[in-house]
Amino acid sequence: MIEIAPIPCLADNYAWLLHETVRGATAVVDPGEAEPVARALAERGLKLDLILLTHHHGDHVGGVAALKAAHGSAVLGAAADAARLPALDRGLKEGDTVALGEAIATVLDTPGHTRGHISFHFPREGVLVCGDTLFSLGCGRLIEGTAEEMFRSLRRLAALPAETRVLCGHEYTLANARFALTVDPDNAALKARAAEAEAQRARGEPTLPSLLGTERAANPFLRAPDVATFARLRAQKDAFREPPAASRGTP
Repeated sequence: MIEIAPIPCLADNYAWLLHETVRGATAVVDPGEAEPVARALAERGLKLDLILLTHHHGDHVGGVAALKAAHGSAVLGAAADAARLPALDRGLKEGDTVALGEAIATVLDTPGHTRGHISFHFPREGVLVCGDTLFSLGCGRLIEGTAEEMFRSLRRLAALPAETRVLCGHEYTLANARFALTVDPDNAALKARAAEAEAQRARGEPTLPSLLGTERAANPFLRAPDVATFARLRAQKDAFREPPAASRGTP
């Protein structure tokens, strides 16, 4: 069993704390800064064994050096992107496995946001840590990759079991919902997810993890039937400008 905790970092990032309860092994994924992670570990009385990285962007790796120095943690990330990541103790490639105690993750190549982006899938625990590839009701920008690469990556993730918990890198759900409702306004699953997310944020709660089955039903980028449709949606999202808060009926 894995206990999961989102750790807010920077403006809207999440680092994910994963604690395997049988052997007591602990990992953090994408620590954008060290202090919030260090505080969460101290509150729980945990030592950090692994630091797992999905991609090289600074808001996902900024806390690595301090956490490694404090805990002696092993740093794991994409071998193909090692030159742009903090120094790796182990480089990973498609199909490799990572053991966190008795929990085993499979490494998935998921390029599109960046060339070397990877995700971690724990099949037995039903957990997917996907960085900036898949967001709740959205997906990552094509900063380095192509629409075809991202479409293929999203198709891979969408094929995982519906009950898979999706651990994304950012709290973007409400903003994604506002765009999604402009392109799929009659989708009942989308409207329900948007309402759920509004209620969660009103209570001061994260909107994540989400469930993959919900994303398949509500996320327009997972519902795109082909690369051309996906590319059009991604371009629309890139150009989307939200209305002022007052006109959305929010404070």
